[in-house]
Amino acid sequence: QLQLVESGGGLVQPGGSLKLSCAASEFTLDEYLIGWFRQAPGKEREGVSCISISDGSTYYTDSVKGRFTISTDSAKKTVYLQMSSLKPEDTAVYYCAAVPASTSIPVQAMCVMTLVGFSSWDRGTQVTVSS
Repeated sequence: QLQLVESGGGLVQPGGSLKLSCAASEFTLDEYLIGWFRQAPGKEREGVSCISISDGSTYYTDSVKGRFTISTDSAKKTVYLQMSSLKPEDTAVYYCAAVPASTSIPVQAMCVMTLVGFSSWDRGTQVTVSS
């Protein structure tokens, strides 16, 4: 079973940057869609960004487009989320999750499916944006 561990969170001022890491245990990431999700206090978990490892197609939720970038390092079995121009509303616990990829389902739909269907959430990494 694929195991994922998040890291890289912290306290940052508005306008600052952070880079989150999601380290995977699986040797071959190419078979997976991996995504970043977040949950703010009192709110439901939401999808932030997802990437299909095999073809590199990506999805970003509207609120982070142009500010966040998802990327992979297959050699390190790691997926990153580079976050820039951070806002207080980005404050949340950030989680990563993975599901077997599908060539017939668009990455945005797969991202939603992962949010709904994934059950093995790790503890996540806290991101706090505050002055």
